Amino acid sequence: MKTRQVLSALEQFAPLPLQESWDNAGLQIGLTEAEVSGALLCLDVTPDIIAEAVKRDCNVVVSHHPLLFHGLKQVADADDVQRVVRMAIKNDITIISMHTNMDNARDGVNWKIAEKLGLADVAFLSEKGKVKSEGSADSGSGVIGLLRQPMEALKFIHRVKDAFGVECAHCNEVLQRPVRKVAVCGGAGDFLLDEAIAAGADAFITGEMHYHVFFGHEQQLQICVIGHYQSEQFTTEVFRDIISRECPGVRCCIAETNTNPIKYL
Repeated sequence: MKTRQVLSALEQFAPLPLQESWDNAGLQIGLTEAEVSGALLCLDVTPDIIAEAVKRDCNVVVSHHPLLFHGLKQVADADDVQRVVRMAIKNDITIISMHTNMDNARDGVNWKIAEKLGLADVAFLSEKGKVKSEGSADSGSGVIGLLRQPMEALKFIHRVKDAFGVECAHCNEVLQRPVRKVAVCGGAGDFLLDEAIAAGADAFITGEMHYHVFFGHEQQLQICVIGHYQSEQFTTEVFRDIISRECPGVRCCIAETNTNPIKYL
């Protein structure tokens, strides 16, 4: 199996036109005609991730967050990005990133979060319509769905924490009514809070939110912010499922390296 086949499978699932204008998803480093020895799946590309890829004989790294957002003016040893570039090239490792295109794709990042929460009747929170690429792909920001049974808000918060292994959640005042309709956005999602309210959500789950956005929503809906890394950690399962289905025979390894730079002390 060639690297280009893995890249094609990922881009067919989440076409690059689905990404936001500021993003840089897709092929980051490497040659697309190389034979794949294994694919290491991760959120962030760090020197430790490249070291893990070498150790596990994976010459393809598939990340959620792109390694390269801006042009490099040098490739030396000044920061982690430059070090990763040098390590990847030295070890013939191809790096592919699926970022906001995977956020905006049907059955992508936010659909996986909804699955982990056990939501039913899941739909895009903010529909973007179809984006033309090789075919037509549905796209949207965030998702909204229903718990199978209403839950007390505090019990729901504990359920979210358990599902995502969260040590500490940032919440507004505990809602004094049951939670049934839940809106979700992985990563930084406060831009969708108003849409969640307009959709009648009882709760809004996201990875990070600005301080001032918490104000004024007491007893309107339950805000639960669980951490950027924590909210998107299961994106690697989406990658694994795509590659296993479309590129049978490619060995997929979910990274053991935790790249979350935030520590809870």
